[in-house]
Amino acid sequence: MKLKQVSITFLSFWVLGFSGIKSAEAASFSVIAEGLDNAGGLSFGPDGNLYVTEAGIGGSGSCVPPPSGQGDSLCYGTSGAITKIENGKTERILTGLPSLALPDGTGGAGPRDIKFDATGKPYVLLGYGANPAFRDRNLGNTDLGKIIALDFNTNSWTSIADIANYELANNPDGNDVSSNPLGFVIDGNNLVVVDAGANDLLSVKTDGSNLESITTFPQDILTNPVFPPAGTPSNEPSQVPSLNETPQLQFPIQAVPSSVAKGPDGDYYVSQFTGFPFPEGGAKIYRIGADGLPTIYADGFTQLTDLEFDTEGNLYALQYANQSAWKGNFDGSLIKIAADGTRTTILSGNGLESPSALTIGSDGAIYVTNRGDRPGQGQVLKIENFKSIPEPNSALGILAIAALGVGWLQKKRSPKTSGQFYKIPPEF
Repeated sequence: MKLKQVSITFLSFWVLGFSGIKSAEAASFSVIAEGLDNAGGLSFGPDGNLYVTEAGIGGSGSCVPPPSGQGDSLCYGTSGAITKIENGKTERILTGLPSLALPDGTGGAGPRDIKFDATGKPYVLLGYGANPAFRDRNLGNTDLGKIIALDFNTNSWTSIADIANYELANNPDGNDVSSNPLGFVIDGNNLVVVDAGANDLLSVKTDGSNLESITTFPQDILTNPVFPPAGTPSNEPSQVPSLNETPQLQFPIQAVPSSVAKGPDGDYYVSQFTGFPFPEGGAKIYRIGADGLPTIYADGFTQLTDLEFDTEGNLYALQYANQSAWKGNFDGSLIKIAADGTRTTILSGNGLESPSALTIGSDGAIYVTNRGDRPGQGQVLKIENFKSIPEPNSALGILAIAALGVGWLQKKRSPKTSGQFYKIPPEF
């Protein structure tokens, strides 16, 4: 696949209302891969090449119902893949991986993240995005919702751990049974995984033993929640309020953890996407220490999808959309959080749309999967040449995110979010 090179230089500003520290950066980026199907996590291999997961577009096989029981079913296929980017060229080097998606190919659940251990062995996390009770019953023997080890030479893989079945058997948070593992990190001989559907963080040995939950993430309680207008089209009609409903002042939503990174302090850091209605400024970054208890490390974000530390201890957070996803504006942001808490937005909008994952190369550039919720439109961006620029005070009032008023309450309490609201990918 021939690559389309695009270079754009831009200046992005962002205002964090809870912090007095504000700054912006100018950067340039180029598109180094495109045409990907529901692109997810990416990682550099021991050969120095970049590997990207594609969740695929599902297929015409058997289907499972969405978590809420309403809307289009998710149907099975083997369109998942791993793509390698080498010397400016892209190639799908492993195909036929399990995939689950809506009829139009959106909302792909399949290969979601890839990591290499110290020996260079690749592991891939497969998403699912539904009640795990339906997986084996409806789809048969499939590796959705599992961690697998790959063999690129033989185009084959081996199942390591069944994350979805762990949720079915244990349901650590005690709420609705749902599983959609989205991201993981390799920590020595441990694979540490976040399950967005189950709202927990798990650990398993690389040989598949000792699968257990490290911690769960609590529900959030929204005050004066903002919902879509009545009658808004949705894949899950029960999520849209009706005109005769009375707004409530408080509303519980699921945490929906989306990724995990290990910090220089040895703790785990977990990003939060949040459940419907995806409150603006409502996403957090949790830190989980040796006691296994989640504490809030940073907050005020919107729909986070990934985290990554650089060698200097800066944490980079990727924002799927700067507004609640049901509004239909999928301009996202890449935000740097320094060790002292200073936040700098490196990129906001300007071509960054519904980004799903990031990684940092040995060259210091940041690589991002862009348009990760779209079949055939996914990209990999290379972002580099960061230069700090003072933010003019006169722009602060204009660029701050406005607080919205009270919206209509949806008909029922939101189930564990797996995200097929308003064409939002099922991982969220």
